Amino acid sequence: MGLMDGQVALVTGAGRGVGRGIALELARQGAAVVVNDLGASLSGEGGDASPAAQVVDEIRAAGGQAIADGHSVADWDGAHAMVGAALQTFGRIDAVVNNAGILRDVLFHKMTEADFDAVIAVHLKGSFNVARAAAPHFREQGSGGYVHMTSTSGLIGNLGQANYSAAKLGIAGLSKSIALDMARFGVRSNAVAPCAGTRMIDSIPARTPEEIGRLERLRALDPDRIAPFVAALLAPGSTVTGQIFGARADELYLFSQHRPVRTAHSSDGWTTESILDRVFPQFETAFTPLDTSAEVFSWEPA
Repeated sequence: MGLMDGQVALVTGAGRGVGRGIALELARQGAAVVVNDLGASLSGEGGDASPAAQVVDEIRAAGGQAIADGHSVADWDGAHAMVGAALQTFGRIDAVVNNAGILRDVLFHKMTEADFDAVIAVHLKGSFNVARAAAPHFREQGSGGYVHMTSTSGLIGNLGQANYSAAKLGIAGLSKSIALDMARFGVRSNAVAPCAGTRMIDSIPARTPEEIGRLERLRALDPDRIAPFVAALLAPGSTVTGQIFGARADELYLFSQHRPVRTAHSSDGWTTESILDRVFPQFETAFTPLDTSAEVFSWEPA
């Protein structure tokens, strides 16, 4: 007996990497799984049905239930079609994992409108599309769970990823809003920042021996180790909602969320000059450093 027996889950971007591991783990826990994957390249071009089909074959070979879906999360009708496939094939939907993503990394002053729009469309708009498609069904049955993949690139920051960082921080906000709006219906929503050795690692530039070594260590991180945490969040017995987590190897993190850290008040109001003279020096000790996620997570994965 699995923790997800009788449940139906939709996992986007489930043909490879972290999504594949999640689909397999949810199936191992008893869920019927819609394995969505467009099969596009890392930058979002093309399509290939075989990755999703291979995951479906693995699940069925292990005695589970699964179907493949090749719609794009960036398309509103496609998102509704994949939810419809879950309902038509398995009769319900209980869990959505928004994992699909692409990368078009480039320094901000060189980024094109197409680079920005494509990444936002898949990550942020795609997460909205799929979550929104499932929402009426979650509301009607009075239950359901979302897990949305965010990233330390958005929560902390990284070079050359203005599009990706904006999308991933937006997903954290989207997840919190869903948790607030859907709580009355018994629906949970959480965000997870995974760190694992997937093909997205290949897009990270590495010039120095230290950077090259760090990427090699990242490539060694098994993406399947993210899956148990996602399954735990989606298990019917979980009550966790509205949180942002991280997962790396055997490490799990709970991230803080934005709250005021300093205040300044003037009964006479503020002028431009007084803000420069008084407020900025007062706030400066609490300013967030201009660091990257690699600098914040400076220790080796445990």
